[in-house]
Amino acid sequence: VQLVESGGGLVQAGGSLRLSCAASGENIRFTPMGWDRQAPGKEREVVATITGVGSAKYADSVKGRFTISRDNAKNTVYLQMNSLKPEDTALYYCKDWSSGAWGQGTQVTVSS
Repeated sequence: VQLVESGGGLVQAGGSLRLSCAASGENIRFTPMGWDRQAPGKEREVVATITGVGSAKYADSVKGRFTISRDNAKNTVYLQMNSLKPEDTALYYCKDWSSGAWGQGTQVTVSS
């Protein structure tokens, strides 16, 4: 499977972004997927995961602000990020939890 993230950018604190992860080469309909992030000088952390039937889990730091979803018809996973904070600044990666494949990442920068 190949994963391509998009939707990152520069936003002010309090703003919103929606990340997309388009999968190709494999139907991810029943595949658990997720979003991780890595900030400079920090370890990669799991932000959100979603099962094949749509059950989602979130890191405590993003609960109530981020929403992961999937559109199986488009073979795409999304991450809606609201009320962004400067500490959300990181490179965000899409992950196929079944195969372990990562995308190339999309940069999110939140200014204060």
